[in-house]
Amino acid sequence: GIYSSGKFTGTSNRITKRGSKRLRRALYLAVQCGIRRGANHRISDYYKKKRKEGKPYKVVVIACANKLHHHIYAILYKNEPYQA
Repeated sequence: GIYSSGKFTGTSNRITKRGSKRLRRALYLAVQCGIRRGANHRISDYYKKKRKEGKPYKVVVIACANKLHHHIYAILYKNEPYQA
């Protein structure tokens, strides 16, 4: 969340370190490998879009890892196979 108090509103939104360290690392590495190989077209298209916007590499990879996390959660929640 964004820290705010009175008229002050904090602007630095850092990545939270909550949750499983191993899961974060696994998602990060999965996204890096997926970007290099172009395995998941949705993630690689999202990566290219964010890079064209001028975002730094690591920021984009974290955003892609978050997107991958949402994909995985939806697959498990709906109990349906992934459709590319």
